[in-house]
Amino acid sequence: MTASDTAATDVAIIAPTPVVSVKPVVLEAPGRGEDLEVRVSAPTTGRDLPVVVLSHGFGSSLNGYGPLADYWAAHGFVVIQPTHLDSRTVGLPQDDPRTPRIWRFRVEDMKRILDQLDLLEAAVPGLSGRLDRRRIAAAGHSFGGQTAGNLLGLRVLDPVSQKEEDLSDSRIKAGVLLATAGRGGADLTPFAAEHFPFMNPSFAAMTTPALVIVGDKDDSPLSVRGPEWMADPYFLSPGDKSLLTVFGAEHSLGGIVGYEVQETTDESPERVALIQRVTWAYLRHALGMEDTSWASAQKALSDSADPMGRIESK
Repeated sequence: MTASDTAATDVAIIAPTPVVSVKPVVLEAPGRGEDLEVRVSAPTTGRDLPVVVLSHGFGSSLNGYGPLADYWAAHGFVVIQPTHLDSRTVGLPQDDPRTPRIWRFRVEDMKRILDQLDLLEAAVPGLSGRLDRRRIAAAGHSFGGQTAGNLLGLRVLDPVSQKEEDLSDSRIKAGVLLATAGRGGADLTPFAAEHFPFMNPSFAAMTTPALVIVGDKDDSPLSVRGPEWMADPYFLSPGDKSLLTVFGAEHSLGGIVGYEVQETTDESPERVALIQRVTWAYLRHALGMEDTSWASAQKALSDSADPMGRIESK
């Protein structure tokens, strides 16, 4: 990020505060086969704190995405991270009978968190009574983007039932979808079609406001279309949406998946800082907290002589 970008996006950003993080908080999950383990991170000060439920990518866990979770929590959000069944820490065999519906278990994890906010709030010392339950967002990266998208109205053609079901949740008021897969069918590679049959989303009913973030170098091996495939959640969904295209970014978007993790192929602290600031500003805007920060973030990129990305909205 250039100096002018930083100055502009800093206009309305609050100073970071200390964060308390508790893990694992264990939620009973009948029918799941494993209890649901959750991490809750929150600022030590402040009241009426908005909530972000953050869904990890395939194979990750509640321990991932520190660059996002830590930043959001230090700047006024309560961040809740589940460990889904596809996590490497769970070790689910490929032939496990739950595997064909792994996408659905993920959505149920997110809903279980929303159902159990009282328990999660009580698990963090000093957090009781400080949540703003009117302001809840869902965020996710990669497979987690599809998971979060389901709560926004995205529908999946279930490979078992061959039906699409509305799994949206009215408690979710906004979303952030990072490097999220686009259309299925002929847009998938043969490998993806065989191994990830749940990658057949429809965005036609994804009406909840959302920020979609893509890297213009994110050439996924799962699609024959190239990086523009990841922008489908923006272009194919109705309602208020914004798209941040990060220049030069690959699937890890500069390193949002964790600190110095192996799967980051395009390490860039500057790209991560851009995404931290833009997502924070967008969430405050979309959750009805204030609009100045979002306007500043957009202006920073549009006015920069050498921008790191582009924001467009509809």
